[in-house]
Amino acid sequence: MFHRATAVLACVLLTACTNARPGADGSTSRPIVLQGAMDVEVNELATKLKGSTQTQVADWTFWAGTIDDYPVVVSKTRRGTMNAAAATAIAIEHFHPAAIINQGTAGGHQPDLHVYDIVVGRETVNLGAFRTPFRVRGAGSNVADWGPIDLLKSDATSVGTDPNARVIRRFSGDSRLLAAALGIRDRYRKGRVVEGVIGSSDMWNSELDRIQRFHDEFGTSVEEMETAAAAQIAGSFQVPFLGLRVLSNNITNGDAYDARTAGACQEYVLEVARQYIRSSSTH
Repeated sequence: MFHRATAVLACVLLTACTNARPGADGSTSRPIVLQGAMDVEVNELATKLKGSTQTQVADWTFWAGTIDDYPVVVSKTRRGTMNAAAATAIAIEHFHPAAIINQGTAGGHQPDLHVYDIVVGRETVNLGAFRTPFRVRGAGSNVADWGPIDLLKSDATSVGTDPNARVIRRFSGDSRLLAAALGIRDRYRKGRVVEGVIGSSDMWNSELDRIQRFHDEFGTSVEEMETAAAAQIAGSFQVPFLGLRVLSNNITNGDAYDARTAGACQEYVLEVARQYIRSSSTH
């Protein structure tokens, strides 16, 4: 899987272009891409598309159609940062989107957030890039001593030895997408909608002390496995991007997992997309 995903991503990155071009369906409006990792995170969005067609690229699935006569693409990225990065690059090359929203479920990092609350990503951070200090054999490991590294900081030297790279990489949400998401927050009745920081990695963290460190040091509100990777690729191609996540559980306050939160999130994301389309028509 690693080699296959890497090959597809490398091919897309070599051939992609960020210039505005007609969409894959021949329309002159560039679509909005709505991403989710699993069936439960995209099925409801896909069923809302009118006149949809399905495109399969290796392991990644896309449905292209319209919502309110505007082109929209629903992308099933599959789980994990590598899958999300590859799916995002493919979507940019194939559909040339005006904007990308990555959405789905997440676990909470702060006790005042509850299941069904939605976090709109003011920022997204990579929680999977850390440097461990030297320890002699037999000294064990202590994750509290691990420090973040910014993998994009420098390509002139080893990122592990560059003191300027010992910070966490932050990807800011697009201001217009943020405005669209926050401007309709009062319409959401199943919980609160708040600004926050989304943390992403290919780890499932259940150690409360580690989660608390992420929240205290990096400001994380929730964690999941895709948003930061999608944000990085979108940023490379200068495509406006926003992460938006609903709490499906929260280990910090004992809120149990509820799979129905995925549907609630998709309902809200659909309204955010509509709001963004309306605002785009005035620009």
